[in-house]
Amino acid sequence: MDKVALVVGARGVIGTNLVEHLSSLPDWRVIGLSRRGGVDVPGRVRHVAVDLLDPDDTRAQLAGLSEVTHVFYVAYQDRPTWAELVAPNLAMLVNVVDAIEPVARGLRHVSLMQGYKVYGAHLGPFKTPAREDDPPHLPPEFNVDQQRFLEDRQQGKAWTWSALRPSVVGGVALGNPMNLAVGIAVYASMSKELGVPLRFPGKPGAYDALLELTDAGLLAKATVWAATAPAAANQAFNITNGDLFRWNELWPKLGAWFGLEVAPPLQLSLTDVMADKEPLWKEMQARHGLAATSFAEVSSWPFADFVFGWDYDFFADSSKARRVGFHEYVDTEQMFYDIFTDLRRRRIIQ
Repeated sequence: MDKVALVVGARGVIGTNLVEHLSSLPDWRVIGLSRRGGVDVPGRVRHVAVDLLDPDDTRAQLAGLSEVTHVFYVAYQDRPTWAELVAPNLAMLVNVVDAIEPVARGLRHVSLMQGYKVYGAHLGPFKTPAREDDPPHLPPEFNVDQQRFLEDRQQGKAWTWSALRPSVVGGVALGNPMNLAVGIAVYASMSKELGVPLRFPGKPGAYDALLELTDAGLLAKATVWAATAPAAANQAFNITNGDLFRWNELWPKLGAWFGLEVAPPLQLSLTDVMADKEPLWKEMQARHGLAATSFAEVSSWPFADFVFGWDYDFFADSSKARRVGFHEYVDTEQMFYDIFTDLRRRRIIQ
């Protein structure tokens, strides 16, 4: 066992799946960083609670991690505006690298998790398919600043970097603000409980737009590949499931999984209509013997509204990763079914 991963942001959708994947591999040990810490798995996974916005605490908590060989940075702090995202998200990455580089003498790689904000996808219609060498847009954009920091810091160093650019990530990690699949599952479960059909709640044009998603398990595999394949060093890669879909075809199938009829789309804000639904959630838990998850843990309504508001095509070209050597594929429809099945197994939904 000669590789030690430091997963920064180990409790989110991406981090949770990355920790699980790394710990399943025979030649890795894993150290997870997060604000809340976690439950250690002796000999495989160790969790460390740290405030990454505090450089002193970051240095103190990372001071003894001399064995780290690979840093996987997947942390994120949300803020109300795009400009406000820059300072905290850049600071956390800088604090981690400043703390780990002097102590981890065998450091080989720093992996950065990005997204389609690099292409301006969050601002409105953007060029599709987006490619890694597309020209940048006017700042602010913290993903770009983070990558520029790594590129500058890596000059003359023995370690390399990589940047992964997934679409919206599908996976199970409760308490995460960017979890579309869990939001759909809870929305569908409540629709069934209330005896109403499942309606697509987004903008009318969003129902017909061409989209793609990224499975969290596939993303974990791609992240480790990019961090260890010599041909992938010092590059960025779009990582997607490999297929495209439109909600107008997929949405009725998701409704059928829950045994629901699908009525015509009706634009509404899930953030608003779910504001009074916590009592209903508690009633459903009691009636159906569900796990005692708080409504806040399964609430990702602003993010769901954001995604369902994309009334423009939203996809990238992921062929670069395939050309360099990553060939995994996930069927997006099956990804949703697998996530729903996992939520049902955990008794999060009925």
